[in-house]
Amino acid sequence: MLKLKNQTFLVANHDILRLYLFSTAAIMTDTRIAHTRIHKEPQPLLSHSWDPKFYVTALLCSRNISHVREVHAQVVVNGMLQNLTVANKLLYMYAQRRVLGDAYALFGGMGERDSVTWSVMVGGFVNVGDFTNGFATFRELIRSGVTPDIYTLPFVIRICRDMQDLKMGRLVHDIVLKHGLLADKFACAALVDMYAKCKVVDDARQLFDKMQNRDLVTWTVMIGAFAECRNADESLVLFDWMIEEGVVPDKVAMVTIVNACAKLGAMYRASLVRYYICRNKFSLDVILGTAMIDMYAKCGCIDSAREIFDRMQVKNVITWSAMIAAYGYHGHGRKAIDIFHMMLNSGVSPNVITFVSLLYACSHSGLIEEGLRFFSLMWDEFAVRADVKHYTCMVDLLGRAGRLDEALELVESMAVEKDERLWGALLGACRIHGNIDLAEKAVNSLLELQPDNAGHYVLLSNIYARAGRWKDVAKMRDMMSQRRLKKVPGLTWIEVDNKTYEFSTGDRTHPRSEKIYAMLESLGKKLELAGYVPDTNFVLHDVDEEVKLGMLYSHSEKLAIAFGLIATADGTPIRITKNLRVCGDCHTFSKFVSAITQRVIIVRDVNRFHHFREGTCSCGDYW
Repeated sequence: MLKLKNQTFLVANHDILRLYLFSTAAIMTDTRIAHTRIHKEPQPLLSHSWDPKFYVTALLCSRNISHVREVHAQVVVNGMLQNLTVANKLLYMYAQRRVLGDAYALFGGMGERDSVTWSVMVGGFVNVGDFTNGFATFRELIRSGVTPDIYTLPFVIRICRDMQDLKMGRLVHDIVLKHGLLADKFACAALVDMYAKCKVVDDARQLFDKMQNRDLVTWTVMIGAFAECRNADESLVLFDWMIEEGVVPDKVAMVTIVNACAKLGAMYRASLVRYYICRNKFSLDVILGTAMIDMYAKCGCIDSAREIFDRMQVKNVITWSAMIAAYGYHGHGRKAIDIFHMMLNSGVSPNVITFVSLLYACSHSGLIEEGLRFFSLMWDEFAVRADVKHYTCMVDLLGRAGRLDEALELVESMAVEKDERLWGALLGACRIHGNIDLAEKAVNSLLELQPDNAGHYVLLSNIYARAGRWKDVAKMRDMMSQRRLKKVPGLTWIEVDNKTYEFSTGDRTHPRSEKIYAMLESLGKKLELAGYVPDTNFVLHDVDEEVKLGMLYSHSEKLAIAFGLIATADGTPIRITKNLRVCGDCHTFSKFVSAITQRVIIVRDVNRFHHFREGTCSCGDYW
């Protein structure tokens, strides 16, 4: 109940006038009198009930939707709905409490509307995720001749952002320009965010650079946009610029930059970010701590990830899952299982993400029976229903182990919709074990889902090449040419002296190329003496053996490792990142180099980490 000047009103139903009459009668103890009162003309209840400020104050004091409706009843009875200030405040209270049916009914009955009215109604729809009605209301605003303001437009831009409707977003951008509102930092920041979420980072950056006043939110959005679009280098440059501009990052900004470091895999920058976090005394809460675990794991430093994990006072299921995933990336399946049991003992229940991380760890560590057991326990003990990601992990697990028939049976029996990752896992297993018939089946399914993905054609072509079926290789290349598809080039990055260098296969653009190739030649002689035999089966071209050897030695990861050896001090770990799966010969090459140079070599490829030390790899050659 809401008491206003000793008058008590009770909610009877959602009809405003009847609610008022009923609530007035309800305070009467005599039934006859109440019956008489309910049929009289309603009278103003308060001596100052014509004062708009009274209703605004009453609405601001409302504790729930029932109280809002009680005040609405008074507004109707006392004829105050024609007061735009009162009507707008009432509309706002309905929208704020997400009662959009009542809000829109009120909106539709308003004889007068101003920019506040439209902003509240559009914003109300947007905040409940009703983008269709939100945009329809905005179109009605435009047709009515009302000029949209800086409060309405950010809501509309948010619709375009969340729906990733770039075409509509550009139209709204034109409206912003037409009405001269681009100078407003809120409208401009919303457009930057919209373009960023629509993956049009260049447009976002152009707007960002033109802004006169950039607040912390805008900086954070722009930094995050570059990180999401795989340009983490630019994210870090922007972060440095933000600090120089005197903008102090908050925890959200720090999480964004930590995620950028994770995507880049830059250990030096990760160390600087951690130093900044410690110097500015950011608390290691669940969100920031979990992001740092992921950052260190993806920078190849699993020990630092575990250190952060152990320091965290509060851990939720995402934190535990992140640590399990971290061990999975690095091939430490047993440690991932240990973390899982620690989580259960702490009283935290696993969720969908936890089991994806756990099954992934089992798959990449060859823990077949353990993976099968956890897959069975998901529903039986934890009521977690398997989705396509869990099935993908299981197909990968069985396929790597050579149990292709079981993997195919699992694919054919699953009730959930199959996606490209699932068929890709099966195709990857076919590549490992040379099963051409099943590979063709997997590729046919993949091309139904992604007919323009060059990677599917390339992988099947590679399987044909390994089998010496060069006519089929030529056929696949012709199909790619007809579709104008190009193979993604193999690239490797290495960070030296705080700068990242990129290498491609056969690359001679680096200023120190002569020394790099001289180092490779020197290494080749030492490696052969140590027992290394180049595996030319990984050169998937029908050329002479001598040409194959030359092509093998110019793989991008070998060039990056050679550069690391000449550009860093003895004993320093060499960290490289590959955009594709590291090839089998480069894997063997790295093991031998780690033995003869006594260097630790850490390779992050598209699937996982490999830690080469003294002639062995952390993957145990199971990858």
